[in-house]
Amino acid sequence: MLVRQIFDPTLAQYAYLVGCPATGEAAIIDPERDVDQYIDLARQKGLRLVAAIDTHIHADYLSGMRELAERGVKIYASDEGDADWKYEWLMGSDYDYQLLTDGDTFRVGNIEFEALHTPGHTPEHLSYLVYDRGSGAEEPIALASGDFVFVGDVGRPDLLETAAGQEGVMEPSARTLYQSLERFKALPSFIQVWPAHGAGSACGKALGDVPISTVGYELHNNASIRATDSEQQFVDFILSGQPEPPLYFARMKRDNKLGPKVLGRLPQPRKLTAEDVKTLAGRTDIALLDTRRRQDFFAGYVPGAILAEWGTYFSPIAGSYVEEDMPIYLVIDEADVAQAVRDLINIGLDNIVGYATPETIGTYAAEGGTLDQMEVIDHAELEHRRIETDVHILDVRGQAEYEARHVPGAQNIAHTRLWARLGEVPKDRPVLVHCASGGRSSAAASLLARHGYTVTNVVDLFANYRPMEIAEAVA
Repeated sequence: MLVRQIFDPTLAQYAYLVGCPATGEAAIIDPERDVDQYIDLARQKGLRLVAAIDTHIHADYLSGMRELAERGVKIYASDEGDADWKYEWLMGSDYDYQLLTDGDTFRVGNIEFEALHTPGHTPEHLSYLVYDRGSGAEEPIALASGDFVFVGDVGRPDLLETAAGQEGVMEPSARTLYQSLERFKALPSFIQVWPAHGAGSACGKALGDVPISTVGYELHNNASIRATDSEQQFVDFILSGQPEPPLYFARMKRDNKLGPKVLGRLPQPRKLTAEDVKTLAGRTDIALLDTRRRQDFFAGYVPGAILAEWGTYFSPIAGSYVEEDMPIYLVIDEADVAQAVRDLINIGLDNIVGYATPETIGTYAAEGGTLDQMEVIDHAELEHRRIETDVHILDVRGQAEYEARHVPGAQNIAHTRLWARLGEVPKDRPVLVHCASGGRSSAAASLLARHGYTVTNVVDLFANYRPMEIAEAVA
């Protein structure tokens, strides 16, 4: 038996290639949309990818199941949940597929998979017990837990309400999840846990940065599981402090249910010239995503550009700040273009037209192209202006962070929800934007500037913030 975990750091997502060397067959669990990586990995290991397995209808990325179905890979997906939670693109199609309910089994070579219905995160969610029958083992080696159990946390049960807009389902989902966890507790302690996400994912609130775990370890150390002494205790614990989901989660749910558009091949954006960049400046009918470091961006950026720093901020910002089907242009190092394309298509942003390197932006400026700049201050200056001038303070941290401590009079809108709530931010005075350290506020400030706000960005640790009266008392 061969197992390889494939990690996408931008979405903190894990897929699993599970292969049977004896027969040369392999399956992929929870694939993302850029499926060639899994086919290539299987080939490198002397295997042929014959099966693709989904744990649930994902909200944080587009599944690669349809791309693989188009290539003749057999699809295994859930038939649990009510009529609202079915793979509509799959049912009744000409694809090779099998819909599964609790207790169903299937084999890929000598590897057996057993479906366990583990609802709560979503109604149709399946986890899979994995058996290595080729070794003669009678017990499962692992539970591919999807978004059911993570290392250190469990899948949040509020997304159907907070992301998909179904009112009144948050608490019932939490109670359903509690019952599913009772089933998890009954599993043998030695079974490995293969989660679909790690630290940095918005599918939980306290995911650990460890790739796999065991049932026994999670029973002893997972704070959410340890909060299951009573159902009400668990409901209260799991629904408190959940971060606001990015806006694009609702779109991912929709597209994974109805069927993502088949790409066949990755978009091929063209390299832009300085003259091309001039035609993009100031436009809001396109998205110019600037992936440079925030200090370089604010020192001089093309008017209308959105800061989406390369790394962990790139996908959440792109997904939350770019409208569906909007033409996308990038400011990016040439070596990162291919990965950026993969990151964007994994969240359903396919209209990637062109890219300019930072050097091209330099040429654009040298040839008379306009660059905007943005003022950056610290929390001491924020507090001075709050007291002495007429400004509006926007806190783009999550609600739980805001409720724990905030600047007096500050408005709170989580940065991943800002695009939909821009109309709530007043335009009649300067806006000072802050977060916990400057990462989220930098992106939010660029979005506000794009839409005509007078903005100052606060890049400082919020731990350094002191109300003026406290600072004077200390002095």
